[in-house]
Amino acid sequence: FSITCYRSRDCHHTTTRSYTHICPLPPPPLPPLGLPSRYSHREKRERLGREREREMPAGQVNHNGVGPTAAMVPTYPPPESEAEESWVWAQIKAEAHRDAESEPALASFLYATVLSHPSLARSLAFHLANKLCSSTLLSTLLYDLFLHSFSPSPSLISAVVADLLAVRHRDPACASFSHCLLNYKGFLAVQAHRVSHHLWTQNRRPLALALQSRIADVFAVDIHPAARIGKGILLDHATGVVVGETAVIGNNVSILHHVTLGGTGKAVGDRHPKIGDGVLIGAGATILGNIRIGEGAKIGAGSVVLIDVPPRTTAVGNPARLVGGKDKPARHDDLPSESMDHTSFIQEWSDYII
Repeated sequence: FSITCYRSRDCHHTTTRSYTHICPLPPPPLPPLGLPSRYSHREKRERLGREREREMPAGQVNHNGVGPTAAMVPTYPPPESEAEESWVWAQIKAEAHRDAESEPALASFLYATVLSHPSLARSLAFHLANKLCSSTLLSTLLYDLFLHSFSPSPSLISAVVADLLAVRHRDPACASFSHCLLNYKGFLAVQAHRVSHHLWTQNRRPLALALQSRIADVFAVDIHPAARIGKGILLDHATGVVVGETAVIGNNVSILHHVTLGGTGKAVGDRHPKIGDGVLIGAGATILGNIRIGEGAKIGAGSVVLIDVPPRTTAVGNPARLVGGKDKPARHDDLPSESMDHTSFIQEWSDYII
């Protein structure tokens, strides 16, 4: 199988590899990138600040205490509107351009995955295709599959943008939107699952199951294509996450690594957990059976949950018990999936001291 390089008219390179060939010729110069017009006044200030910082001695910081590259990274989320996608995509391209200039070793990779694409949908489709391809499941086939799923579906792209914003906002280790898009396997696994679920609903189930298998192989995340997942999802670290066939995950949910949403045996039918909006599930938690985790609930790390958990409560332990007791459980006002608070319940739960 041979693919002719399409990056330049002057390039005649070919490849016998199954993934998309990246031309070694340098990319053409890119036009200046900026934010949408509603942010132009802020962008002007930031550009002025960067010009001043170029005149500073090496290593010196500006009056805000940040280095020269920090101004390119947004410190606030965009407004909830139809402009979210274009805003986020502008940020991703600006970040990729900055990183390509500061780290030449990544320039070709960043050009191929981000800077050469006109939209977030095409960039994500290209990146997922090259991540999930194999010697028999070609990247060209996967690219068309992902692109034809994302492009005509505004709901899928809005979910992608919501997930990017969720990761950037909730994970302090997430340095930028482009870092999430390119390197966060939890984010990538969820986006690939959205396509496999789309195929499942179109009754293309063999292909959906094949894609699920590749997602599990590459990202170590096993989500059945029939499982329904909302938007604003954070799979933090993501390794070992298992989500069963009839599971439902609401909007703005945060799930850490080695979480299982499973069944209780080999019974068929509706047999997996239903996770409400705004839920936080700690690392290593196991939730089994057709039970409901109420809106804004918190599941402590390592817990085994076998019965319903009321909204805005915390369940901890094996088997899990409600903090404050079953009759009058302690309730919290914050949304744990956004606060990412894993430990505030400890004083109410136990007086154990090391």
